Amino acid sequence: MVPAAKISITGLGIVSAIGCGVEENRRALVEGQSGIGTTYSETLPEGLLVGAVKQSDQELLQRLRLPNGYYSRTSLLGMVAAREAWDGQSSHPSLRTGFIGATSVGGMDQTEQFYKQYLQGRKVDFKSLITHDSGYTMEVIAQDLGLTGYVNTISTACSSSANAIMLGARLLQQGRLDRVLVGGVDPLSMFTIQGFRSLMIYDEAWCKPFDDARVGLNLGEGAAFMVLENEKSIEITGRLPICRLTGWANAADAYHQTASSPDGKGATLAIGQALQKAGLFPEEVSYINVHGTGTKNNDLSESIAMQNIFGDKLPPFSSTKAYTGHTLAAAAAIEGVYSVLALRDGMLLPNLNFSTPLAETGLSPIVELQTGQDLTSVLSNSFGFGGNNSSLVFSSNGY
Repeated sequence: MVPAAKISITGLGIVSAIGCGVEENRRALVEGQSGIGTTYSETLPEGLLVGAVKQSDQELLQRLRLPNGYYSRTSLLGMVAAREAWDGQSSHPSLRTGFIGATSVGGMDQTEQFYKQYLQGRKVDFKSLITHDSGYTMEVIAQDLGLTGYVNTISTACSSSANAIMLGARLLQQGRLDRVLVGGVDPLSMFTIQGFRSLMIYDEAWCKPFDDARVGLNLGEGAAFMVLENEKSIEITGRLPICRLTGWANAADAYHQTASSPDGKGATLAIGQALQKAGLFPEEVSYINVHGTGTKNNDLSESIAMQNIFGDKLPPFSSTKAYTGHTLAAAAAIEGVYSVLALRDGMLLPNLNFSTPLAETGLSPIVELQTGQDLTSVLSNSFGFGGNNSSLVFSSNGY
């Protein structure tokens, strides 16, 4: 197998229910501290069990020191993570730089507030509606960082930020860009909460990914971004590679509008093609950060797909969604950051709330933190509505 062209990850940024910044998130993962709990905010009713970022919009505004303007929570969360990943990089005439962000609801949080005020007959600011558009969200983040070249927005449900990462990698590989900031962001909104409730896959208690007694998912919010650079860019910026992005693939099985195919067809194709792109055999994968939402259909479908690829030699795997909740378009980027941390620090991350293996497959995830592991390649899965399945492969620099 021929490995993919060298694409290095040189920067990470993240904000989630378990912390603001890479180190806070890492600490919570190591200590097994979930960020899912009951919350109250201006836009959500009291008592919901969700993975909320523990900062209000006003606190985020103050943290970012932004001028007056129109900002959705989506843009605010995105700016926090994007600034950390970008880490003050400057423009360079020899480097073609891009920004690709992902979101599923855009500024829905602002739209919901506007709609509520309008129905109540209160005075509304029609200009705030500009924040609703998903593309506007990413333009605000790009402008904050001074990125004026290639800017794009992707929205493919729960695989959105995986596809943003994938598109960035392709543009580097094709020689169209030299460095690119990629990732995704989504806020909590009643639109998504009620939507998943209507599908009867929303768990009012703590979710149990890959457990036989799983009922459904918890929702969360957050943002994560990473910087991808080619060799030319690294020579100029002087940034040190954390690891490499070696494989990626997307496969749409189009089985159902919301459900995964029961035979795991699309997921199997995505995993297999990502490994092929990375030049890896299945036995060379050290760890899998699974999509693992905690829903009946999705976890079973993913487990079948993993058996299709790995047979009885399945690598250690776990879902980190019991830490953060399912962050929708941000999920792949957030879990991509966790995958990079696992690879960098030789960690197998625990799957919280697990007790009983799936009856159909008997698969059991990692349930306790394991350190000092010799990890060379990590697979990260993200599977979205409509069968939009994406897999990414992260490999150590020397592998």
